[in-house]
Amino acid sequence: MKKYILPALLLCSVFGANAQNKPDSVTFLLHKFEQHIGKEVYRVSKTSNEITYTVDFKFVDRGSPVPLKAELKLTTANEPISLKIKGNTARSATINDTIGISGTLARIKVNDSSYQQQLTTLAFPVASYAPGTVQQVLIQYWKNHHEPASITTLPFGSVQIKKSGDDTFTFNGKTLQFDRYTIGGLIWGNEIVWTDKAGQLVCLITNDAEADKLEMMLEPYESLLPQFIGKAATYGMELFTKSTPKSTAADKVIAITGGTVIDVVNSKSIPNSTVIIENGIIKKVGEAGKVTIPAGAKIIDAKGKTILPGLWDMHAHFEQVDWGPAYLAAGVTTVRDCGNEFGFINSVQSAIDNGKGIGPKILKAGIIDGKGPMALGIIQADTKEEAIKEVDRYKDNGFVQIKIYSSAKPAIVKAICDEAHKLGLTVTGHIPNGMTLQAGVDSGMDMVNHVQYVYSVMKRNKDRSVNFEDSTSIAALKFIKAHHTVIDPTVGVFEMFFRSTKDDITEMEPAFYSLPLPLQAIFKNTGTDPASATRLKPIWDSFQKLVKVMYDNGIAIVAGTDQGFPGYSLDRELELYVNAGLTPIQAIRTATITPAAVMKMDKETGSVEVGKKADIIIVDGDPLTTIRDIRKVTTVIKGGKIYDPGMLHKLVGFGK
Repeated sequence: MKKYILPALLLCSVFGANAQNKPDSVTFLLHKFEQHIGKEVYRVSKTSNEITYTVDFKFVDRGSPVPLKAELKLTTANEPISLKIKGNTARSATINDTIGISGTLARIKVNDSSYQQQLTTLAFPVASYAPGTVQQVLIQYWKNHHEPASITTLPFGSVQIKKSGDDTFTFNGKTLQFDRYTIGGLIWGNEIVWTDKAGQLVCLITNDAEADKLEMMLEPYESLLPQFIGKAATYGMELFTKSTPKSTAADKVIAITGGTVIDVVNSKSIPNSTVIIENGIIKKVGEAGKVTIPAGAKIIDAKGKTILPGLWDMHAHFEQVDWGPAYLAAGVTTVRDCGNEFGFINSVQSAIDNGKGIGPKILKAGIIDGKGPMALGIIQADTKEEAIKEVDRYKDNGFVQIKIYSSAKPAIVKAICDEAHKLGLTVTGHIPNGMTLQAGVDSGMDMVNHVQYVYSVMKRNKDRSVNFEDSTSIAALKFIKAHHTVIDPTVGVFEMFFRSTKDDITEMEPAFYSLPLPLQAIFKNTGTDPASATRLKPIWDSFQKLVKVMYDNGIAIVAGTDQGFPGYSLDRELELYVNAGLTPIQAIRTATITPAAVMKMDKETGSVEVGKKADIIIVDGDPLTTIRDIRKVTTVIKGGKIYDPGMLHKLVGFGK
C-alpha cells in the first residue's frame, strides 16, 4: 500500500486558516463488510463571502452503483447557507433534498414536496449518513456554537453530538491521537466518528440505507480500518449498555395465568391455561385448575391474551446493537445472523450471552464469498484450501452454519459444504452466479436463502409469472422436497423493493410512524416508481404463491426478513404467508418450531412445552384468528427474564 502524507495546508484550507482561495480536495474510502467499495471526494473552494463544499460520493454494492452528489454552502463564519443532495443512499433508496437558510427561515424541498420552516433554534442541513463531509462540517459547527446538547437538523429531526474520548494509534512508526465522537439522530442509533486535532474527519463507522455496516476512512489511514472497527464494536456495546436500566436477576418462579397457549407442535390451542417457569425452564403447562401455582411465584395475568413461543427470524443481519431491543420488543427471541463482520458479531453475541447487552439469542452463519466485482466482504475463497481455512475459522469461533454468497465459484461450493459437514455445520446461502439451485443442493447446500432462487428454476410465462403446472416447475419442487432443502423466502424484502414509493407504506407496516425518523426517511424512499411496480407485479405475485405451493409440497419453510423494519418485518413476513394462503398456525410454525427443528434445537426450544427454555411471548388478541394480532406483544420472556416491549422500543428510539 502506498504511503501518503497529508499536507498541512489542506487542513488549514478546510478550516479557514489558509487565506488562499484555491480549491482543495480530500478523499475518503468507503467500505462495506470491511471491503473497499467506493469513495467520497470533496472539494472546498472559498470566495470573500462563501465556503463551498462540492461532494462526489459513489460506491458499487454487489454490482449496483450507488451515486450521490451534494453541495454545501457556508458563510465564511461557517454558518450554513444551503445544502443540495441528490442520488442514491442504497441500491433501492434515493434522496433528493434542497435546503436553503436565510436568517431564521428555511426553505425546504424534499422530492416533490416544498415548504418553509421558521427556525427558533440552532439548525444545520444534513441528510442521513452520507455524505460524511457534511458530518465533518456539522461537528465543526457544533464546536463553534459551544457544543450544544442538540441541534435541529433539516429537513427533519435533531442531532446529538458528544465528545466521548480519544484513541491512540500507531501509523508508519508514529503515534497518532484522534478525537472520538458519537453522533445520534442521523441514522437509527449512534454513529462513531474520529477526527484529528484539526477537525479533519478520519473515520466514520455508520450504517447505510440498507442497514448494512458502512465504514468511511480518510484515504491515508486506510490500513487502520480493522482497528477502528474493533474499537467501534466495543464502544457501541458500551454506549448501549450504559443507556439501559441495570439488569435484574430473572424471577426464579413465574406463573402465566388465564391465557390461551398456542401448541405449535400439535397445531392446537389450550384456552384458560397456566404456564409455570422455574429458573428459565418451562416446568408445567396445562389448563387452569389442573396446575398448582408455587408459593411466591411472580404472577403474569394473561387473561384474554395469547401465549406463544418466542419467534425466530431466520434471516437476520444484526449490524448494530440497537437491533437487540427492537427484536425482543417484537417478540423475536432467536435470530440466525446470515452474514456479518466477523469481529463485530462475535462481540455482540458475547455481550448478549454474558448479560452485558440486550437482545435475542444469536445463531451465527458465517459468510464466504468468492473474489470478483460483485463480491461482498473480505472473507473470500477461490481455492479448496482457502475454503477449508475459512470454514475452520468460523467453526472455531462458535458459528453454527456457513452462508455461501453470490460470487462463490461453483467449483468451490462443494469444498465449503464438505468441510462444513465434516465439522458438524450446515450450509445455507445464495445460489452462486453460474449455478442453479439444483447444482447448489447437489454440491451440499442444506438450505437456500430467498425465494428468488426457487423462482429462477421454475418455468416462467411471458409476463415473468410462474407456470406452476409446467413439468419443469413440478420437477423443481419435487427436487427441493426430495433433498429436504430448507427455504427462507424473505418475501417481505421483495415487497419493499417492488413497491411503488407512491403507495401508502402503512399498508405494509402499520407501526411505520412509530419508527425513528431516520428509518422513516429511508423506507419511504425504498422501492420503485409506479410503472416499474406494475411491471414487477407478476413476479411479486408468483413469489407469494410460491410460499403456498412450496408449503403444500412439503418443503420446509422458515420465516426470515433480511432486515427491513427492525423487529416488525418478521410480523409482516408472517402476514404475507397468510395472504399467500397459509393458515395463521402454519405461518406461526415457520417462525417457531420449524426453525428450531431445522437448526436441531427443537428439543430445547421452539414451543411452549415442559422442559424447554422459557422463550415466550404474550400478545393481546388471537393471532390464530387474525394474524396481525401477533404484532400486539405485551410481554416478552427470554430465558426466564421478563421484558416490557414498550421499554425496549423506547430504548432504541421508537415512539408509540
